[in-house]
Amino acid sequence: MFIAAAAIAVSASAQKTVVTSSKAGDNWYIGVNAGAQSDKSFEKYAPTLAVRAGKNFTTVFGVAFEGEAGFNTHTVECRPYANILTNVDVNVLGTANLMNLFAGYKGEPRAFEVTALGGFGWGHGFVANLSDKALNALTSKVALDFAYNLGSDKQWQIYIEPSVNFALAYNELMPAADIQYDINRAKFGLKAGFNYKFGNSNGKHNFAIEQLRDQAEIDALNAKINEAQAAADAAKKAVAAKDAKIAELQKALTECQNKPAPAPVVEKKAANLQPSVVFGQGKSVVEKSQMANVNMIANYMKQHPEAKVKISGYASPEGNAELNQKLSEKRAEAVKNILVKQYKIKADRLETEGLGATDKLFDEVEFNRVALFNDTNK
Repeated sequence: MFIAAAAIAVSASAQKTVVTSSKAGDNWYIGVNAGAQSDKSFEKYAPTLAVRAGKNFTTVFGVAFEGEAGFNTHTVECRPYANILTNVDVNVLGTANLMNLFAGYKGEPRAFEVTALGGFGWGHGFVANLSDKALNALTSKVALDFAYNLGSDKQWQIYIEPSVNFALAYNELMPAADIQYDINRAKFGLKAGFNYKFGNSNGKHNFAIEQLRDQAEIDALNAKINEAQAAADAAKKAVAAKDAKIAELQKALTECQNKPAPAPVVEKKAANLQPSVVFGQGKSVVEKSQMANVNMIANYMKQHPEAKVKISGYASPEGNAELNQKLSEKRAEAVKNILVKQYKIKADRLETEGLGATDKLFDEVEFNRVALFNDTNK
């Protein structure tokens, strides 16, 4: 009654938390303990060994199932027991974690805890010359576990347990009406043991806590989520509009890049010097038929030592503008090389330029594949 009242008081003042990992398969443990027990005289001690399995329903309350055996250590001549066992007890015990009950659960077990145990069971004694039926008994056990929790997730527990086991009534020896907690029918025990806590659905070996939020806070969070979603939708629309604009600009840029470059405008005027060198389509080699014109320019420069000649190369407008530009430059250089190497005209008296493609010099397209000469000193 005291524990129940304390639990109600603690629950009333507890923080709003939800304890997770409370499924049917969670929070089970198993262990063993061993020690000694004696009657109230404490003159003779009998060793005991027990196996315990249990489940914690909450961070405070649980249940444990225990099977315990007491052993005889006296000589055969003196002992009144039928065999090496003095007694066996099977108990169902309720458990209450007093630390969590009064101080609350912080999300994992404390390093040190105190747990109260109490319940009922069935016992059987092994005494010579008495029937098995006479030695069956209704029993009750109360105990305290002083435990330490160990391991990375507090999955191991070692404990010291003082206990009292009462024989409430024996068949044929003590009638049911005589059931009572009598110190003369009790055995006092002191044991040490350990428990292993199995893994839970939360990935841990113990309870975890989760903060609860009230409805007003939930509504406020939902409003923020909706606001953020609306902002995200607006941002998506803005990004989509920008992407469309970028695509439009990229298309326009591509169309612009693919347009042929406009042919350079060349004024249609007579060259300073009459001779010209005509080239074949796509070629920059001076053909033999054109060497007479190159010879005329060489003679002119020999007769006029002060003359400096600019050689201007051109290409007809067919084909790629970049290639036509390079072709016009090569044509001017080809004529210069002949004048320098073959006619020994000094290179510093000659200047070349490539003016790319044109259709402005002559009406006939092929006549525009030409190198023209200008005396820059006139």
